Amino acid sequence: MSDPEELRHFFDKWRARWPDWPVAEAFVPEAQREVAMAWLALRSELADAAWSGSDPTPGAAKLGWWAEELFGWAQGARRHPLGRVLQKRPAPWEALASGIPALRSSRVQTGELAPAVKELEPFAEGLARVSSALFEARPVASSWTTAIVLLGERALRQPPSGTPGELSARGLLLQPRFDGSSRPERIHAALVRARLQRLIAGKPPEPGHWRALLTAWRAARGQVQA
Repeated sequence: MSDPEELRHFFDKWRARWPDWPVAEAFVPEAQREVAMAWLALRSELADAAWSGSDPTPGAAKLGWWAEELFGWAQGARRHPLGRVLQKRPAPWEALASGIPALRSSRVQTGELAPAVKELEPFAEGLARVSSALFEARPVASSWTTAIVLLGERALRQPPSGTPGELSARGLLLQPRFDGSSRPERIHAALVRARLQRLIAGKPPEPGHWRALLTAWRAARGQVQA
């Protein structure tokens, strides 16, 4: 499989998970759309490795590989097809790589919100810094708000079972900030929040194209809160 075909594979994988993105990305500047797609696909690959499957061992190994890959990006090397779009961008890839151990430790979703955010902060900070560099966003999103979005994504992948002390989707939605500094991050965060709302309501997670369009439009304007 050629490099462009492999890249398309990861883009298609992202679209399969988020079929509302082709509608929502209408509010991302056209010049940023491929970078946004590659960036969100990278985030999804890291989340898959951290939170998917009943056995954490394969995911931990994959995260170790990704840490090496991202450190390589900082040195001008790349192996993964997503690097074809992302690696050449001037971004602090080493900061994201350094935060991967924190992401690996976040697999178990137990405990209160503040400790969960603190645990994810090293990865969330790297994520926010890279996103800001990719999309020239200022100010950089805080590690707290970035971690809230990450915890929301984890709740969608691993619906809470209701055990005492476990973080719930409902508790996440009570947070006053649920967004990002760049437009692609704001739109993605808004879609995550919309899915959490539907999860709580017992509805299918995908909101439908018209609702996704409205959600993305509001997020693009900075109106992330529901």
